[in-house]
Amino acid sequence: MTTMEYHNPVLLKETVDGLAIDPDGVYVDVTFGGGGHSKEMLSRLGEKGRLFAFDQDADALRNEIDDDRFVLIHENFRYIKRFLRFHGVKKVDGILADFGVSSHQFDVAERGFSTRFEADLDMRMNRQNKLSAFHVVNEYKEEQLKQVLLQYGELRAAPAMARLIVEYREHEPIVTSEQLKTVLRKFLPPRHENKVLAQIYQAIRIEVNQEIEALKEFLLQTPQLLEKGGRLSFISYHSLEDRLVKRFIRNGLFEGEPERDMFGNFEVPLKKVNGLIVPSAEEIKQNNRARSAKLRIAEKL
Repeated sequence: MTTMEYHNPVLLKETVDGLAIDPDGVYVDVTFGGGGHSKEMLSRLGEKGRLFAFDQDADALRNEIDDDRFVLIHENFRYIKRFLRFHGVKKVDGILADFGVSSHQFDVAERGFSTRFEADLDMRMNRQNKLSAFHVVNEYKEEQLKQVLLQYGELRAAPAMARLIVEYREHEPIVTSEQLKTVLRKFLPPRHENKVLAQIYQAIRIEVNQEIEALKEFLLQTPQLLEKGGRLSFISYHSLEDRLVKRFIRNGLFEGEPERDMFGNFEVPLKKVNGLIVPSAEEIKQNNRARSAKLRIAEKL
């Protein structure tokens, strides 16, 4: 298979260091992409070590690594437990995740992820899925659209945006990103156009790929999969993801507080390792995608 062009992985050394890799251990990279993190993990594993990787995007399969210790699974990471069991794996020593859209997905115009290109409204990470950006923009009711833009884009103008989209599509469908931009032009002030567009795209993309639901399902499975002392090393790019990761590491829950034991201590499955890690100014200069990255590391108690 031909390797596709992917940019350098963000926080490569810090993320893999966070796993404290045992050369004979079993590890999982749930966001394979261009394989950068996986290659670094394999370089630290011995002959008995094993690495499983997940990616729902068929494009990523072209980057498969030819190594007997490596298995690439073409699935969403929300099914991590099921597919590891299929491969005879019940416990692992570490899980790495680099959430969000890959640089490759942003750079391929026809995928519709980037505000830089005119493209059909798509935004599917797995192109086999039926739900696309076209369906969200053209078929969701006004209230649904408002909730998507408000919840996932954190856009204060979400009610007015949803109303305008619904009014426009009564005359003709909104097929391309350029059309959507035209419809919402009044909400795109010249100085902040890219920022607001990015929020709109983010909201639609998260809905299309059910990213928040998938993330929650995935996180809930991780404590059951980790050996005692096993590590999680997760990079998030927006506050919605990072908030979920942070709360889950702290409480083992997404809302509320965990139960207390008979001594009044909170019962939690994980403990955080180090503080929040962000890219250096030098890395951001070399790789603009790194600018909003936040790395959190946790260990199974």
